[in-house]
Amino acid sequence: MRPLKILATLALFSLLSACSWFGGDKVAPDVPEQQLYDEALSALEADNYSLAVEKLQLLEARYPFGRYSEQAQLELIYAYFRNYEPESARAAADRFVRLHPNHDNIDYAYYLKGLTAFEEDRSFFEKYLPIDVSQRDPGAALESFESFSTLLNRYPQSEYAPDAQKRMQYLKNRLATYEIHVASYYMRRQAWVAAANRGRYVVENLQETPAVPDALAIMAEAYTELNMHDLAKNALEVLQLNYPEYQIRPFKQDSATLLQAASFGLLGGAEPAEPARPTPAADRLRAEAQERADAEEQANKRSLFSRMTFGVFDDEDTAE
Repeated sequence: MRPLKILATLALFSLLSACSWFGGDKVAPDVPEQQLYDEALSALEADNYSLAVEKLQLLEARYPFGRYSEQAQLELIYAYFRNYEPESARAAADRFVRLHPNHDNIDYAYYLKGLTAFEEDRSFFEKYLPIDVSQRDPGAALESFESFSTLLNRYPQSEYAPDAQKRMQYLKNRLATYEIHVASYYMRRQAWVAAANRGRYVVENLQETPAVPDALAIMAEAYTELNMHDLAKNALEVLQLNYPEYQIRPFKQDSATLLQAASFGLLGGAEPAEPARPTPAADRLRAEAQERADAEEQANKRSLFSRMTFGVFDDEDTAE
């Protein structure tokens, strides 16, 4: 019996070896952290975002506490965003905020989370063809607005704050126009109270948007239908005082498209700037130090030139 057991064991090992030789799972060799990070950066620079996602995921899995771990998590948010994976980008941003609440680049995580929602429902056709986006559900716009608002409230000096503020203004216009679209729907169905409430919401909460005069006109018309003539008169007076060139049209009839009000320069105009990749804090400090050194060098050169020319050209240099 013992020789048979030995033979059976040898046969089993042979079969296992054969399976491993002819197509069994191969374990990838360990790749140094520096090499993985460099490969991920090369993929990002080459706009190969799917490969960048793969490399950054592998880097995070194999070196969760490595020297590039936190930066790789930021890069991964950006790679997900550029690879059109909005859900993964938002999840990665939320995870980064949760794990690193005091990180120097946490403002970038909030910015890119807002930007992901901003771009999520803007298809190619919406960007370049005359489609009225005001009729779409504004859920993604609201989420984007909240993320940008958090960024501006917590980090007003962030380098991403100016772009976030511009996008928030677009989002306010987008949300205000959606409210006008819904109010017009109620007007055509003679739901005067609902229409007046939508108009009042725009006037009270979405001021300084191009939709405000339409909101005032809807309020005036709806209150007139409700025999609330004092409120109708107030709305009309505010409209005529602040928008004297506005042409009142009956919203209870089918109105023209709201495309012109809904685009606000984005359709057929300049697109918002492409987001930059995250800048590590160390690189930012080095860049600022280099700028200061360059400025001092330039000042020294100008001072030497002034001495050599006895100050003759100082006024001209200042004018330039």
